[in-house]
Amino acid sequence: MEPLRSLILAAADSEAIRRAVATAPGTRRIVNRFVAGESVPDALRAVRALARDGLRATLDHLGENTSDPEVTEHTVRIYLRLLDALRAEGLTADAEVSVKLSAVTVGWDEELALRNIGRICAAADRCGTTVTVDMEDHTTTDATLRVVGRVREQYPSTGAVLQSYLRRTPDDTTALAYPGSRVRLCKGAYAEPAEAAFPDAHEIDLGYVRCANILLERGAYAMFATHDPRLVPVLRERARSYGREPGGHEYQMLYGVRPDEQRRLAAEGETVRVYVPFGEQWYGYLMRRLAERPANTALFLRALVSRS
Repeated sequence: MEPLRSLILAAADSEAIRRAVATAPGTRRIVNRFVAGESVPDALRAVRALARDGLRATLDHLGENTSDPEVTEHTVRIYLRLLDALRAEGLTADAEVSVKLSAVTVGWDEELALRNIGRICAAADRCGTTVTVDMEDHTTTDATLRVVGRVREQYPSTGAVLQSYLRRTPDDTTALAYPGSRVRLCKGAYAEPAEAAFPDAHEIDLGYVRCANILLERGAYAMFATHDPRLVPVLRERARSYGREPGGHEYQMLYGVRPDEQRRLAAEGETVRVYVPFGEQWYGYLMRRLAERPANTALFLRALVSRS
């Protein structure tokens, strides 16, 4: 699967492939499976539907690597409008937001990122919910963790994200694993060099469990982001072994991926949060989801050529 994964990630950066995908007859059907829509009302509809099934949400306005300050400001204002709408509809108990730093800054200007993330966190705090700062590729890890650390000085509930495929992650996990620290642990979805990331899936899984143990042992609020049917039962056993009751941690899964498993876990008393992307910039997101699980590629290709 690794060569296919590499090809999919390369396609994520191809403008020619993006245009071909965007105009293919079956694209909208497959996009609708993984993306809630393009607008704030679309995102709210998804939150309401998930809440009816006992599921929570974290909402991500798609877009990253912004080079235009006006686009950055537009993104921040969408998050502010989204948070106000969640509060107005009484949905803040069911939803938070996820934000990529590269979407709210220009050229990785950390001071601008800090100001904009601070604005979003302030709005979330007023509305009674939280923010998680997404992680991007390994070259941005230090900058992202610096901004998260500074934001937490005023908004300590701000969530951090760590990726188990990076060789550095056990050390980062140890630094972030303290009571009340919200940490999302995922495998990682970017093409990374071998010197920065484990190339072997087994090593990535071992790293995931190692970091999960650190979070559980040291009292952090662990957010286990995985769909891996082998990992979920292991994580549930590890949580029980550390005396964690349901509500003392949560499982996170992507919108449109294993929805039956999401509902099953929630029905068994687990806290399950669904990562809900929305917005017009869906292409790069969709390619990374396919790269995470190349088996989805067959489904995607069938949808692209279908005219039904």
